[in-house]
Amino acid sequence: MILFLLGGIIGASLVYAFYWRAQREAARVEEEKQALLEERQIVLDYMHTMVDAVGERLPREELFQRIVHAAILSTGALSACIFEKGADNMMRGVAVEGLFPPHRPIADTARMKMGSRAKFIEQVLKSESFPVGEGVVGRVAATGQGLLVVSAPDDPRIVKHSDPALVVYSVIAAPILVHKKLIGVLCVCNAADGLPFTETDYSLVATLAEQAGLAVHNADFLNLQVDKQRLDLDLALASNVQRMLLPKEMPKVATLDMDARYLAAQKVSGDLYDVFKLSRDCVGLAVADVSGKGISASLLMAICRTTLRRIAPLDNSPARVLAELNRALAGDMREGMYITMTYAVVDAARNEVTIARAGHELSLLVRRDPKTGIFVTDYVGADGMPLGMVDPELFDQVITDQKLDFAPGSALVLYTDGLTEAPNADEKEFGGARLADVVRAAHAGSAKEINDRILAAVEKFTGSAGLRDDYTLLSVKRSDTLPEG
Repeated sequence: MILFLLGGIIGASLVYAFYWRAQREAARVEEEKQALLEERQIVLDYMHTMVDAVGERLPREELFQRIVHAAILSTGALSACIFEKGADNMMRGVAVEGLFPPHRPIADTARMKMGSRAKFIEQVLKSESFPVGEGVVGRVAATGQGLLVVSAPDDPRIVKHSDPALVVYSVIAAPILVHKKLIGVLCVCNAADGLPFTETDYSLVATLAEQAGLAVHNADFLNLQVDKQRLDLDLALASNVQRMLLPKEMPKVATLDMDARYLAAQKVSGDLYDVFKLSRDCVGLAVADVSGKGISASLLMAICRTTLRRIAPLDNSPARVLAELNRALAGDMREGMYITMTYAVVDAARNEVTIARAGHELSLLVRRDPKTGIFVTDYVGADGMPLGMVDPELFDQVITDQKLDFAPGSALVLYTDGLTEAPNADEKEFGGARLADVVRAAHAGSAKEINDRILAAVEKFTGSAGLRDDYTLLSVKRSDTLPEG
């Protein structure tokens, strides 16, 4: 009987023990589940904060500061800092909150100058730099792997500060990566409850750093897209302005047939052409090319065209016009920029053309040889320096006029180097010889037909290579009657 009772007591005790063990296990599972839910909520809140920050299009420094603040709220750390990796492979503090311990000891002389301690620490962190590989942060930057230091006083990599407010007890550092490329390290220091950080805390900070990397990537991408849209708008406006400056139609001059083509390799071009009437029988022709491309080249061309139109009617000498244009543009030319230009005046009444060349491509002239009666094709144009390249005194000494016959049947072709330097698939250029051959074969046609033949020949030569540079082409044909239309 006693044995029976004893067995019953032991059995009841075992059942009771198993019951409480199960209860404790259930409580532990529930606690872990609750911790996971809390961590999940923290991450979600953090993600929402990052999305809001990206949506506000904050500068990177302010975005980093938002990340640091969110990290402290999420982890309960007393301080946090983001160290960014520079192009020189050095780490620098870019955002800090709380009294985050500097990476290196603070000199006594510096400590004596403290005003606001938090502000001073922030200035120290943002002014100091250290190489990748140095200390805990440097180690994380070098390996791309996060670190949890449970007991910082025992870790030789942790700097020991004499100021009690800067003593490190526990620290977590996690890499901020964008497409596996390290841009910085998120570091949190000392838990507010005084306990060491745990593996759960480390997991949370690692997740926050990962989300921070996504936020930085999205912010950079968004800023890039916005900047691109703004640039596209600027380019579109510049392109519209530039095309507005081109002649809408050719001026009517008896016995002169004119045609121009303008193809920009980009939205804005560094090329320019202009045609304007100087008198009943005279017309001014200009083709130019500015060094460089883009908006600055386009704006300089606009200034050049406006100034040329103002100066040209004052003098019948193209050389003197270009000399005055060179003086007028001197204040608008940025260092390293210059403009090449050919300016010609065709006088239909006198059957002549006068050409001045400011470092531009030689023009092509087809005319009848008075001795043989055969049409010949020559490259024409006197020497000259580009506009804006040299002082007016030297420019004036070099620039000269070249006066040539321009009788009925003659044709003049002005162009930019985009045509002659157009490459084919073998990187061979179209060249001046091919251009002269085409003009020689096409000179009997109208100005439009001459240009059509030239562009068709260039397109056939380049094939799939496409347009790499701006094309500008201006042809004038001397006839005995007004062109139709």
